[in-house]
Amino acid sequence: MNQLTIALAKGRLQDVALEYLSRVGIVVSDAALASRKLLVEDDGGRYSFLFVKPADVPVYVEYGVADAGICGRDVLMESQADVHEPLDLGFGACRLVVAGKVETAERGYNLLTTARVATKYPRIAADYFQQRGVPVELIALSGSIELAPVLGLSDHIVDLVETGRTLKDNGLVVIDTIAESTARLIVNRASYHLKRATVAALVALLRHALHL
Repeated sequence: MNQLTIALAKGRLQDVALEYLSRVGIVVSDAALASRKLLVEDDGGRYSFLFVKPADVPVYVEYGVADAGICGRDVLMESQADVHEPLDLGFGACRLVVAGKVETAERGYNLLTTARVATKYPRIAADYFQQRGVPVELIALSGSIELAPVLGLSDHIVDLVETGRTLKDNGLVVIDTIAESTARLIVNRASYHLKRATVAALVALLRHALHL
């Protein structure tokens, strides 16, 4: 069976990923998308799509529940999943940043010492501050991280931003950029060898759609 199961991140990247796939004839029907099913087939029956939380995409791909997946580089950096990454898809560009209130950000890292930092990227944040010799208390959260300083839960945040509008609306500014992030195609290592022709065809289709 050469059908590929592809894990897609629900939310920010899902619609864009489906749009690019549709350009090369990989279409999921409106009825399938409107259903509450997490696993649906495309109209041609060549692929099945597993719609999961972004952080679960590399997990499903690493363990072979899905042959391939599309998720942000930020998620891959945090998970450190053992997957093959054949293609930087280039869309969904955003930044993983350290941000804080204006009055503290102006004084930079001097005020980050022993600060509380809220994030849903504890692994990346820990590595980042450790490399700079800055001792911080990490608070692992999910959801609206930018509210943590406003509510007094943390002094700073490490979070993903696109335009920075949400930070500004909550009185926060970027202190430093940890990494640039775009969507990546990842593949289970066993599937990459066992279904090499099918995987190669998918990569070729995506390259065509994205003019890579």
